[in-house]
Amino acid sequence: MCGTSAVAAPQPAQVAAPAAATLGVPDTTTIHRLLWSTMAALAHANDTGNYSVIRDLGAPAFQTTNSPATLAAVFAPVRNQNIDLSVTLVVTPAFQFPPALVQGGLLRLRGVFPLRPNAIGFDLLYQNVNGQWRLFGIAVVPLVAQTQQPAPTRR
Repeated sequence: MCGTSAVAAPQPAQVAAPAAATLGVPDTTTIHRLLWSTMAALAHANDTGNYSVIRDLGAPAFQTTNSPATLAAVFAPVRNQNIDLSVTLVVTPAFQFPPALVQGGLLRLRGVFPLRPNAIGFDLLYQNVNGQWRLFGIAVVPLVAQTQQPAPTRR
């Protein structure tokens, strides 16, 4: 995914999650709830400039790695472009690959909200903490629409 709005996530090896390794991928309703609630929190943070709530919703390692000021700096490009992330709440995401458990039992959601003129790409990691999926890493970027060149005409 291109762009600069990626939050440094702790290394999965640093996080002991033996119980998470035995969990499966959540059902579709839970996947969408996680994705849309994260996008709502980020939209509110961008609107208010207050990133403490999205930080506090994260896993303990995410909270340790990212201060509200760090998150504000990371998402400044999206905020400064006045991109309204709230529109992602009414669009079904297109996943790049099915949600899956990856290294360390983290749940990865990666895809795009197919909006016009610019889609919104996302790459999210969640860690299971005491039976709840909590944000572990986040990247959200606007994807500039590629303009299609008209096909050359033959004479």
